Amino acid sequence: MEFLALYMILGFMFALLIGMPVGIGIALAGFAFGWMGFGDFLFNLVPSRVYGIVTKYEFLAIPLFVYMGVMLEKSRVAEDMLEVIGRLSGRLNGGMAVALILVGVLMGASTGIVGATVVTLTMLTLPVLLKRNYDGGLASGAICASGTLGQIIPPSLVLILLADIMGESVGTLFAAAMVPGLMLAALYIAFILILGRLRPDLMPPIPDDERAEIQGWALAKKAVLAIAPPLLLVVGVLGTIIGGLAAPTEAAGVGAALSILIAALYGRLTLRMIWDSAQGALRISAMIFFILIAAQVFSVAFRGLRGEDLVQDTLALLPGGETGALLFLMVLLFVLGFFLEWIEISYIALPLLLPFFVAQGTDMVWLAALIALNLQTSFLTPPFGWALFFLKGAAPPGVTTSMIYRGVLPFIGIQIVALVLLFNFPGIATWLPGAIGW
Repeated sequence: MEFLALYMILGFMFALLIGMPVGIGIALAGFAFGWMGFGDFLFNLVPSRVYGIVTKYEFLAIPLFVYMGVMLEKSRVAEDMLEVIGRLSGRLNGGMAVALILVGVLMGASTGIVGATVVTLTMLTLPVLLKRNYDGGLASGAICASGTLGQIIPPSLVLILLADIMGESVGTLFAAAMVPGLMLAALYIAFILILGRLRPDLMPPIPDDERAEIQGWALAKKAVLAIAPPLLLVVGVLGTIIGGLAAPTEAAGVGAALSILIAALYGRLTLRMIWDSAQGALRISAMIFFILIAAQVFSVAFRGLRGEDLVQDTLALLPGGETGALLFLMVLLFVLGFFLEWIEISYIALPLLLPFFVAQGTDMVWLAALIALNLQTSFLTPPFGWALFFLKGAAPPGVTTSMIYRGVLPFIGIQIVALVLLFNFPGIATWLPGAIGW
């Protein structure tokens, strides 16, 4: 049975390598090897598992948060924020790159959708940065890193699904990920500022004549109009959760409604935009739920084939006990991130390994923050980092794949530094939930 469980994992990896869609590949591997071990008896459990997925109240937050992100992307909120923050940076070397990171924080806290954020930032900023003589690799890396902040800064789809997998409340994981996410953004900014001092030729400031076009009170007014609505959205979503006024699912509805209101305040709301946002949210949500449902087939088969026992016995043999197993998990997730997307890693690797840590009494909130920070790295690691694909698809012709790979390497290193800090100082993740009383 254990060998069939191993062959099932290898079969799924092979399906991915030959280009089979993730949802179909994971379901096919589960059905094929589960049938070899048990016939059709095992899959009597699948309908109830699927029913549990499609009726789970917490999962209502997914399409609502996705709709919120798509609406903000189509209303061009990021475009206004980036222009204003770039001008506020003045003569600072790397000022536009710092603006990118700050916009990534606000967009991450507003949308949580990597594809929309990376594509938007690429189309809006990469041609401008290249025109201002920014290094192409550095500009590409900053855009990718900024666009992926939405996977660790709440509200995040990664955190919503991790809450389901790990049996924790969504609000607790939102609180736990807030400080690590802001810490990561601060590390990005520190790197850019230091590099700007050491190599000013890589990141020249905005020219004086361009900054002179808007300044003084006119710039201050534009800054308020550009930054206040997204901040209102962040307060509306996270504030209602932390303040106990709404559950995360209800807060997602608040966010979706506020995103429509913001588009209307900007004077850009149309029936066409509402319809296109609904279609975009439907496509993204359908992809996520299809993988969730297909993963239930794989999970039932793996447990039936005693794969869970095999994993726990393997982890127990690792030197170092709980710490050794945690290091193994972090390295495994980092390596899988080179080849798999975060949804596949979450619903394949994590359910296999988590029972061991539950038995060891590991703090699940801290572990969830570690996993979320690690999974975010999978968006940047070549060759299959999705942020790299999104950027390449929207980038000008002169931006090569090798240039993008070179640009993201420093930011991957910064993420590893952040992961090491969080590993050694669990209070970074556990302080805010404790302060709130969660």
